[in-house]
Amino acid sequence: MEVPAAAERNKGPILAVLREYAGLGSRRSQNLGGEGAKKAVNDAKTRPCPAGAEVGFGAHSISAYVEATGLPNLLPPILLDVSQGWETWGGTQPATLDLLVSINMMHIAELRCTEGLFKGAGVLLKPGGVLFTYG
Repeated sequence: MEVPAAAERNKGPILAVLREYAGLGSRRSQNLGGEGAKKAVNDAKTRPCPAGAEVGFGAHSISAYVEATGLPNLLPPILLDVSQGWETWGGTQPATLDLLVSINMMHIAELRCTEGLFKGAGVLLKPGGVLFTYG
């Protein structure tokens, strides 16, 4: 499966920052945005058993990418509109996430999407949880 050069180039540095600030291990995370699929797969390869859930748009291509990797700890994508309330984010319950990752979404989306991301993170992250944004 073809991986964009930028995703390949950035996966190491992004994973290093995630390891430093969010740690790795049996944590529950969600990745928002299609580009996050590549990072989620890279992350899932380094973790023993977390449910690294890819959440975002472009669900069909993300599903194909996740299926092609065959990683058992990477859940299928959930189609959502981040500008809508967190209650619409595929059943994710309050204070259940250790990590929320948003890659290449804020610079191309409307302001209401970024506002929705921060509102959702405030509810869905556990105390001490990390919201990681890039792009």
